[in-house]
Amino acid sequence: MGQIGFSAEKYIEMQTKHILERIENTGSGRLYLEFGGKLVQDKHAMRVLPGFDENAKIKLLQRMKDQAEIIICIYSGDITTNKTRQDFGITYDLEVLRLIDMFRKYDLEINSVVVTRYEDNSPAVDKFINRLERRGIKTYKHKFTKGYPTDVETIVSDEGYGANPYIEVTKPLAVVTGPGGGSGKLATCLSQLYHENKRGNKVSYAKFETFPIWNIPLKHPVNIAYEAATADLKDVNMIDSFHLEAYGEKAVNYNRDLDVFPVVKRIIEKITGEESEYKSPTDMGVNMVGFGITDDEVVREAACQEIIRRYLIAECDYKKGKVDSTVVERVKLLMDDMELSVEDRGVVNAAREYAEKKKECNERYANVVAVAMELRDGTIITGRSSRRMVAAAAAILNAIKHLCGMADSLHLISPYILKSIQELKTDVLMADKTSLNCEEILTALTISAATNPSAEAVLAKLPELRGCKAHCTAILSDKDETTLKALGLDVTSDPEYITNNLYYG
Repeated sequence: MGQIGFSAEKYIEMQTKHILERIENTGSGRLYLEFGGKLVQDKHAMRVLPGFDENAKIKLLQRMKDQAEIIICIYSGDITTNKTRQDFGITYDLEVLRLIDMFRKYDLEINSVVVTRYEDNSPAVDKFINRLERRGIKTYKHKFTKGYPTDVETIVSDEGYGANPYIEVTKPLAVVTGPGGGSGKLATCLSQLYHENKRGNKVSYAKFETFPIWNIPLKHPVNIAYEAATADLKDVNMIDSFHLEAYGEKAVNYNRDLDVFPVVKRIIEKITGEESEYKSPTDMGVNMVGFGITDDEVVREAACQEIIRRYLIAECDYKKGKVDSTVVERVKLLMDDMELSVEDRGVVNAAREYAEKKKECNERYANVVAVAMELRDGTIITGRSSRRMVAAAAAILNAIKHLCGMADSLHLISPYILKSIQELKTDVLMADKTSLNCEEILTALTISAATNPSAEAVLAKLPELRGCKAHCTAILSDKDETTLKALGLDVTSDPEYITNNLYYG
């Protein structure tokens, strides 16, 4: 663990340079830059490209903050269905709020939020819009574009893009982003191009890309990991046939961009009345991430681990009813194509074997849940569920004790403190479950640290768990999953529930 395969500094430098060139190429006009992927805390990129700064993209924009303002798009359907961002376990509408706070933290100007494909009589969507507007965030409603995708004459008319309200933009770089794929970023950019052109303004469009990486092989594990990450969107990587025809060189892109390129090209040409500068969807992208890879073997291994991780997540999401079976089947095919299995993720076998060992030792461990965690030096630490605490909490305590060189048998938290918290849960808060979750155990550990030097010492080791892999033999509770992700742990689970209870399980 801990090997670096990517140079964040080189990437930021090259990407910044190319974005500035795109702005300069517009003359005195404006660039609408669609941001694909996650603009902040891109944990997928960080996992598959060890050394990638998860906030590299927003740091890049911070360098250009005087020239940039941000438009955030969210598809109305993602609000009504409560679509969730997997990395943080929060819905897309809450992710928009989090993004706004994050952009402000980096001193970036928020122009507005655009609700795309808005439909009348959508109470949840209207409530979201009201929430934003009452906090001073300007919002726009863009309805489905009439004539899209085939009738270009209608699309580029007052009935099509003209029916959308114009978003007032003042700076040379308009960054258009969203909480995830399918947020309507492209449509918003093209709608703005239409309105700007009608106002006599010279503007252009480009796309900030990360994945798939155009200048590495189609079947490179990093590109396959992107397919696994977007299995619910049915993204498929392909050779960009337009690029191959125009330049005689292979470039990797994905099906949605390839499918829509001819239409987008015609729309841009219809709007501007000029031949498009772009010969391929790869041309539209500004993507220097491939040039930042410094150790291909390290990157390949990290990407293979991500493919396995995505399969385990897909299995759990299917069990929870979040995705259908086609998503699981799709990721399984990708994993098989790469000749991978879940056992190639070392913590999976370690957790399962520890659980089986405990079950064989004693009948009272028949329903035991186990967690295995791999530390940065490769050491595997385990923990099991008990009447006192959940398995993940036990694994955390065991891991930080190990990092301090303390005996596994050492008690860091007074049994009295644990008993008091459990009694509060059951007798006062009327909770059904008595075992303490990860957050409760960490709170108890923090309290103990005030009087116990050993507890204080292990508490200081928590940051060393960031980036470590972990696996649980049962589906984690939402609260435990959130806590583990906040600690920076890369955690997966077997698709099994701890109990048969539907609400309290």
